[in-house]
Amino acid sequence: MEHYANQPNGVFPSVCSLDCPDQCGLLVHKKDGKIVKIEGDPDHPVTQGAICNKVRNMTARIYDPKRLSYPLKRIGAKGEGKFERISWEEAIETIAARWKELIRTEGPESILPYSFYGNMGRLSAESMDRRFFHRLGASRLDQTICTSAGTKGYEYTMGGSFGTDPEDTVHAKLIIMWGINAVSTNMHQVALAEKARKNGAQVVVIDVHKNQTGRWADWFIPIMPGTDSALALGMMHVLFAENMVDEHFLQQYTVGHEELREHVKQYDPASVSAITGVPVEDVVRLARMYGQISPSFIRIGNGLQHHDNGGMCIRTIACLPALTGQWLKKGGGAIKGNGGYLLFNKQALQRPDLLANKQTRVINMNQLGRALLELDPPVRSLFVYNSNPAVVAPEANKVRRGLARDDLFTVVHDMFLTETAVYADLVLPATSSFENTDFYTSYWHHFIHLQRPVIPPYGESKSNVEVFRLLAKAMGFDDQAFQDTDEELIRQALHNHRNPYLEGIDYETLVEKQYVKANVKPLFPGRLPTPSGKIELYSEKMEREGYPPLPTYAPLADDGDYPYLFIPAPNHNFLNSTFSHNDKHVQLEKMPRLHMNAADAARAGIENGDNVRIWNERGECELVASVGENVLPGVVVSQGLWADMPGTKRLVNALTPDRLADMGGGATFFSGRVNVAKA
Repeated sequence: MEHYANQPNGVFPSVCSLDCPDQCGLLVHKKDGKIVKIEGDPDHPVTQGAICNKVRNMTARIYDPKRLSYPLKRIGAKGEGKFERISWEEAIETIAARWKELIRTEGPESILPYSFYGNMGRLSAESMDRRFFHRLGASRLDQTICTSAGTKGYEYTMGGSFGTDPEDTVHAKLIIMWGINAVSTNMHQVALAEKARKNGAQVVVIDVHKNQTGRWADWFIPIMPGTDSALALGMMHVLFAENMVDEHFLQQYTVGHEELREHVKQYDPASVSAITGVPVEDVVRLARMYGQISPSFIRIGNGLQHHDNGGMCIRTIACLPALTGQWLKKGGGAIKGNGGYLLFNKQALQRPDLLANKQTRVINMNQLGRALLELDPPVRSLFVYNSNPAVVAPEANKVRRGLARDDLFTVVHDMFLTETAVYADLVLPATSSFENTDFYTSYWHHFIHLQRPVIPPYGESKSNVEVFRLLAKAMGFDDQAFQDTDEELIRQALHNHRNPYLEGIDYETLVEKQYVKANVKPLFPGRLPTPSGKIELYSEKMEREGYPPLPTYAPLADDGDYPYLFIPAPNHNFLNSTFSHNDKHVQLEKMPRLHMNAADAARAGIENGDNVRIWNERGECELVASVGENVLPGVVVSQGLWADMPGTKRLVNALTPDRLADMGGGATFFSGRVNVAKA
């Protein structure tokens, strides 16, 4: 494979590695062997040269003086951050020796990998690592921290992650951004909506916080957290009552519309208003807009599913386009995620067949604190990569108490000495995506991208794939699966897969074209991968699995008597905890704030700009109050996962519950309650 890494000067194609739906095509400018500028690729059909600040300033991250460049061994107490330099040979030998001993004395399930998609490259996130831990027989990680509840809920309705082609949404006349701060987290959907707007489209934003997306909307509808399914059911009530449904579409492409029609009679606008905080006339107005304007498109956000009722909430909203027949209209329908179109051969890439004991225990990543403190038999070793659980996992104080255990052997593979890494026994330096070979599949648009190394590895850093090859060798695993090259891994992932949308897309095509669009066709007329082949408004599968078969509103779980619902939302310049260690991005974001309603603040004697203490029985943090009308009374919202700095208390996940959502084992970050007072 031709390596751009060896060419000191020029402009080279690349792709953004961040866990973001947009997955932008990039052009990387190099001078004297170093990246000097990153810009968007103007020829990319979806992203069209526009990129966000996070990526535009990525060079500051790649060449940050704080970046790790060689392996480290802890010499101080856990959490103290005192390390000394060691060689890769010593690091790998140490890990292999500890793990061989653990497997002999306590069995392989005493070892737990902890990872997510800090790098969305499929080799980086789910190839050699999965093969290695399968072969090792380690405890398995249920990767449910992000979208699993909503993905499961959407799947009950639609059969999988299949929605509208975002490129078609320029034809929509009504665009509803529901629980997504798209200006900060899906900017190209905003760009497409702007094109639609120029052709007369209206944009409605439904959210718990009037953030940048809310301010951009034609109509912003504030809603009480965790009540979105009630609003959707109220819309259905009006659509049926006023005969604004597409009877032909319902007959032909859905099951359960008669039952749904009866069921939603109880969700009259007055009842729904009392639950959601949305005025009665606004419930009716929204329903009528949705029933009368076509094509209409709903962009379903991630925020909604981070509640106790998150899966059912997404399942409910996913039913709306069927009622008005939007799936037959170009640009109509919905997107929760579109990953189903780009589904590659995961079995070939991850090799679950290498796991001998199919009964190996599974540990939910949202409950890492519990796993480290309470599990029996205990977790004795943790290997963390592509993630920073000390900041991103819920019940963070529990997680940190677990990480501080003297009898826990922890290895962290990362680009920086993260909050998790300071608890590690060994820290290994990781490459950036610009130093790796990989392939990328968006979960929003329909393009698959190839990434070739643009620069050589920084210092002594190594990719995930390389580290797990070394560990496999040290553990004596000589299976062919651990000899495969990066190119072979990509070929296997693309080969002979049952996904018709990827037909004809192979490694050669990617090398030639850099990115290729899946062969996507409209969902209808056609058969969905649901049990009935149709949109399931009534789901027998849900009934069998213990859920209400029809979309239903369930209140949030009891989280104590604290007066405020707390939503720790994302911010504009970080992606989870990525960039929170980089001075440039921190300067752009300025400071961590807590958005609070003016009436609540007045009662609590809090003024705009005051330092406030936020607490519950799980923990506490201190932020700066931003007082106004951007949130409803009884709701407080923070933005961003900020790095630990001496003397600061801004760990918002110290406050979040580690309960699991109603389905998919999802997180409930947004269903916690807190108190707030002037610090």
